[in-house]
Amino acid sequence: MPKAKITKEMVVEAAFEVARNMGIENVNARTVSEKLGCSTQPVMYHFARIEEMKRAVYEKADRFHSEYLMNIEKPEEGIMLGIGLNYIRFAIREPNLFRFLFQSGFAVENSLLEMVDSEELKPVLDMMSSAMEMTMEQTKNVFVTIALFAHGYASIIANNSLEYDEELVAAHLERAYRGAVLAIQEEKK
Repeated sequence: MPKAKITKEMVVEAAFEVARNMGIENVNARTVSEKLGCSTQPVMYHFARIEEMKRAVYEKADRFHSEYLMNIEKPEEGIMLGIGLNYIRFAIREPNLFRFLFQSGFAVENSLLEMVDSEELKPVLDMMSSAMEMTMEQTKNVFVTIALFAHGYASIIANNSLEYDEELVAAHLERAYRGAVLAIQEEKK
């Protein structure tokens, strides 16, 4: 019986699962090959360098995160609040992926302002701009405020330093959002 061919996509999926369950620091040819039930040869065939594999896993994790953000549980309570809460929920439910995406140095962008202008964030910002009936520049300003606030909460939670209280966090995010919108309205005057 012929052996099953290990594809590059299979390697990335297995490496993603290792990163998700054990952390990116545990992604290597051995752990990925164990996950696939094969030798290290197919893994190294597709990725001669582990850094290349981690970069592919980062891209997959980034897409996974974007989809997670967009799946808002209660859109009637507001898109911005929903995205902020999802960002924090992601840190709670996927702490290894959160740390990989935002605390590992793998991000392509070097600053929050570069991230706001990235292609990956464009669908999120488009949805928010439409929902808030603001220009893209105004939306980005509100987003940066909420992102900094949500990232602070998420980072503390992902690193097991704070217990999550969704009502309290939602109230804080709502205040930050209202403050950011108020600041934009005052700037228009």
